[in-house]
Amino acid sequence: MTLHVSNTLTGDREVFEPQDPEEVLLYVCGLTTSDPAHLGHARLWVAADVMHRWLEHEGYDVRHVENFTDVNEKIVARAGDPDLGDDEAAVASHYIQELLAEMRALNLKRAEVYPRVSEHVPEIVDLVETLVEKGYAYEANGSVYFDVTSFEEYGKLSNQQVEDIEEQGEPDELAEKRHPADFALWKADGVSADAVREHRHDDHPHAGDGDADADLPSGQTWESPWGEGRPGWHIECSAMSMTHLDSTIDVHVGGQDLVFPHHENEIAQSEAATGERFANYWLHVRLLQTKGEKMSSSLGNYWSVGDALDAVGGNVLRSFLVSTAYHNEAVYSEETLAEAEERFERLERGYETAVEACDSEAARTKVTDEALRDAVASAREDFAAGMNDDFNTRQAVTALMDLTAAVNRHVDDRETYDYRALHDAVDAYEELGGDVLGFAFDATPDGDAEVAGEVVDLVLRVREAEREAGNYERADELRDELVALGVEVQDTDDGPTYRL
Repeated sequence: MTLHVSNTLTGDREVFEPQDPEEVLLYVCGLTTSDPAHLGHARLWVAADVMHRWLEHEGYDVRHVENFTDVNEKIVARAGDPDLGDDEAAVASHYIQELLAEMRALNLKRAEVYPRVSEHVPEIVDLVETLVEKGYAYEANGSVYFDVTSFEEYGKLSNQQVEDIEEQGEPDELAEKRHPADFALWKADGVSADAVREHRHDDHPHAGDGDADADLPSGQTWESPWGEGRPGWHIECSAMSMTHLDSTIDVHVGGQDLVFPHHENEIAQSEAATGERFANYWLHVRLLQTKGEKMSSSLGNYWSVGDALDAVGGNVLRSFLVSTAYHNEAVYSEETLAEAEERFERLERGYETAVEACDSEAARTKVTDEALRDAVASAREDFAAGMNDDFNTRQAVTALMDLTAAVNRHVDDRETYDYRALHDAVDAYEELGGDVLGFAFDATPDGDAEVAGEVVDLVLRVREAEREAGNYERADELRDELVALGVEVQDTDDGPTYRL
């Protein structure tokens, strides 16, 4: 079967053909590190993760790059919060560490690299200089803007004409720009006091919240040919993508809300600079809706990934997030989450039933159940058909649910079992449900898990005793050893907590 994808750039469903028949270059627009991640962000993470996993399953070497935007006015606005840090870098560092822990708890495959904007300012400056030299950008009062009228194909991703596009950027930039739709590649000076006030959370205390502009943080700035300043938002992804992948990549993944202006601007500045197509396939993850509106940090209607993981765990969240194909709109509610929890529990019980039956004395070499063997083969075929149909995870999950029903019928109806069919069923669960959909199936008896938890509790008590005795180096070593074993430890005011 051949993989087909829905390409936003062409508006068509196309056969997927990477530039290199053995390798896929995959770039994912990551998060701005100014707030906790919510389930809408997790939907993008899991969608990209499953794409990565399926492409690897199909034999490709996947080079997956996913950025962290750690230079942004929203991050600057959080500076001074005693829980986050005194400056932009500290706030970003706090959230990046949190995001990485949540990614691991969701069982996401690691990207090849997680580039940060702050580490790529030289590449950004070089790219802006190229655009100025080629006549696609111009300087104005220490800022640099991309001239949208200079790029003939501007608007091709979002299907807009330049004359119909409204102004982009901050209102105070309008007087500097030749065209209202021109966008900033480099911004003079730091973040303005007005921008900091606009993005502050009213319910968060901040140091330096006086009335004077001087009391407000302005963020880090860097030297450039146009003076001290900061990179514009859009240029960052182009520079990081081309630095770590190539001037042309195979797949660019991002949220639907980034089609315009972010991805449109990425295309314009990248292709203007290189003269080559920036990305061959643009795949956009539809938004997560809740109570009739998109889940969003700015709207305050979100459930954070951390809270969701604590409440239901990574497997249930993945079950919820893959229950709708990435190209379809998903809805979060208590009901849809409960359905996802029930769905994963059925899959997990089916897997455990298959494992226990396969490993039992009742599993025999010469017992044959053609119905179960056919069900395993059909599950594999239906799963592959779904994944090759634009990564249709809903159909893939349905295939595994059908396999679960067949396993249950086999075990319920017989006193002796078809070992070969059960063995193949276990392989299908682990390969398709585990390796592709990313579920962490565990057939370990509950008692073993309880013992593991008791051992972790013991180690944490020893660690606390070492800390109280002032042996901080040894306490850190114990924490690191737990982390290496897959135990996420968090220190709170009420003592340490952990998640296996």
